[in-house]
Amino acid sequence: MAKRPDPKPKPMKAARPAASPRLPTEADVLAFIQSSPAIVGKREIARHFGITGGGKIGLKALLRGMEENGLLARRSRKLIGRASLPPVTVLEVIGADKDGEAYAEPVEWDERQAGKPPHVVIEGAEKPPRKGDRVLAKIQASKDGRYKFRGRVIKTLSDRSNKVLGVYRVIPGLGARIVPVDKKARHELQVKKGEENGAVDGELVEAGILEDRGRGLPMARVRERLGDMNGQRNISLIAIHHHGIPNEFAERVLKEAGSLKPFARGHRTDLRQVPLLTIDPRDARDHDDAVWAEIDGATGGANVIVAIADVAAYVRPGTALDREARIRGNSVYFPDRVVPMLPERISNDLCSLREKEERPALACFMSFDKSGRKTRHRFARVIMRSAAKLAYEEAQAAIDGRPNHKTDPLLERVLKPLWAAYAILLKGRNAREPLELDLPERRLVLDAHGLIERVVTPERLDAHKLVEEFMIQANVAAAEELENRKTPLLFRVHDQPSEEKVRALAEFLRTVNLSLPLGQVMRPKHFNSLLKEAEGEDYQHVVNEMVLRTQAQAIYDPVNKGHFGLALRRYAHFTSPIRRYADLIVHRALITALGFGPDGLSADDIARLPETAEMISDAERRAMAAERETIDRLIAAHLADHTGATFRGRIGGVVSAGLFVKLDENGADGFVPVTTLGREYFVHDKARHALIGERSGETYQLGDRLEVRLVEATPVSGGMRFEVVSKGKEGQPANRRAIRPTARPFRGHKPKARKRWKHDPRT
Repeated sequence: MAKRPDPKPKPMKAARPAASPRLPTEADVLAFIQSSPAIVGKREIARHFGITGGGKIGLKALLRGMEENGLLARRSRKLIGRASLPPVTVLEVIGADKDGEAYAEPVEWDERQAGKPPHVVIEGAEKPPRKGDRVLAKIQASKDGRYKFRGRVIKTLSDRSNKVLGVYRVIPGLGARIVPVDKKARHELQVKKGEENGAVDGELVEAGILEDRGRGLPMARVRERLGDMNGQRNISLIAIHHHGIPNEFAERVLKEAGSLKPFARGHRTDLRQVPLLTIDPRDARDHDDAVWAEIDGATGGANVIVAIADVAAYVRPGTALDREARIRGNSVYFPDRVVPMLPERISNDLCSLREKEERPALACFMSFDKSGRKTRHRFARVIMRSAAKLAYEEAQAAIDGRPNHKTDPLLERVLKPLWAAYAILLKGRNAREPLELDLPERRLVLDAHGLIERVVTPERLDAHKLVEEFMIQANVAAAEELENRKTPLLFRVHDQPSEEKVRALAEFLRTVNLSLPLGQVMRPKHFNSLLKEAEGEDYQHVVNEMVLRTQAQAIYDPVNKGHFGLALRRYAHFTSPIRRYADLIVHRALITALGFGPDGLSADDIARLPETAEMISDAERRAMAAERETIDRLIAAHLADHTGATFRGRIGGVVSAGLFVKLDENGADGFVPVTTLGREYFVHDKARHALIGERSGETYQLGDRLEVRLVEATPVSGGMRFEVVSKGKEGQPANRRAIRPTARPFRGHKPKARKRWKHDPRT
């Protein structure tokens, strides 16, 4: 059968081109990048908008154009909007807004292409972030209108690690440099050209270190101008900014303080007829404690009232005032200024126990037997009126037979009963035997220009000791009351010294022929016996210093561990709520425990007690460091024109690199490099806290007196460099090998590592 021919093929219809998906607009692309939680590249954008085949050519052109126009940036295969932020990014906190909320900027941002970086409000941080902190945050769009973005903290990365505080200096021919304020800084910073931010010579600035792999000084950019450092009154600004101490109140906080009305009397106990006195430093601006006492003729004991400003009546939990006070933790006192915990409307007005003015207070009523033992106490919310505002020196002069027109009418009926009650309480203190260190504090007296006029060591008066002991007893009563009622609170905890520190102290004491018995539970009385034995000796000062270094750091803790230094089983801060947040917490706890009103501890206060304890303990350490550094800088500025002058001093520290010397005249601290002591090698004997000449045996030991010459004083850092003028003590030549075993703790022999050859299969 013949094969049929194939039919004529029909012409094929031309395929209708598939409808290409519409390319997204630039706004669509930016919105998708911002909302996506994952890494976004060209592939993810194409998939999201359904673009396939030839449509990708148009998308590629769109994205290239957006990059050229500065709308997009490419970072490690990831696209981000230049005016936008990736879903997870690193932020740096730059401040707080008028409502007290922390806000930040992205660390990576190109201002030339995208303009100023966006501000991101910070949320979800465990601790309130401080200026300069870096955090990893999840970015979301903000809906409140004040900020474009919100950043919920995932992790805190660093604390101001990329920031340097220093003085801006212009050096002809070399450009601009920044002299760091940190004594430990190894070198200056070179300011990159164009990154001066308008700074002028002599200004205190905050700079950011730039990544620079070239040789020479590290490069930096000026981030913020903080003030002219040629004015001595600005020296404390260094410490304020260096330690991130909040020194300006947000607008919301000030507005809240300004709207407060005077207290309502309510059901308060009326103490207006009781002649309570405030006894404070002569220059005190706020007065938060008042005292009164009488002798009990029937028992020979004393009745005491300690009245404390009722700050809790104004600063309520959860308010802007409360949040700000918690962040600050405490007031910070500099020679030229005070950075308060609370606005002046509260600290210097509503809560300050002013003379002859009615004020709300929380009062502690205490009774003591004739041996000084507290027999009972009670608390009450009261209304009081201070009979007089006295300075310590004024009250002491009246007791010493030199009353003035103000103290004369108070002498018989108020002041003498106070001193008689103190004599009774002193018996109880002596029986308790708290730690008695003799370490005088220096105080700077400034002139009208903020320059040091003189450095004084204030006399320790009985007036100081009286107020101190009354406050201690009130603090004990508060801790006992709350612990008995099982009410949460913050204790003031001072742990006993560690065994390691006690052993180190005992080792040092042997070098001055003193001993400290080991193998027993240490008590303050053991240290007191040691201090008494050293009294009057050349090494008295150094023994006091070494005993102080042996002690633990006092902290706040919701768990009671006792107070070693005061020899007390329980202790809490109750007497200074104007300047310490811990005291405000204790006030609220008492109000709750005793049913004094609705303004006591909130559930949030209780839940955050551990966190609050850590925060305010950190704030206290920060304040102490800032105050100490400011004094050092002021004294360095005072001595800057005295280069070449000689001073008497005492060795306050010994390290292998040299000696730390404290001057007798003004308490200034400086350093003597070991290389300037002589031509021979000096061995560091850690056990004796001494540098000893290897050939001559010349010895420089902790506590030794010597004469030094000022070589350099740097006000910016507070550093001073000396050279020794006098000779060290005579001693035996040092043997490096013989000293090393006593200079470091013995940890046993370390076996030699066996040499491994290339063919060893274990390498």
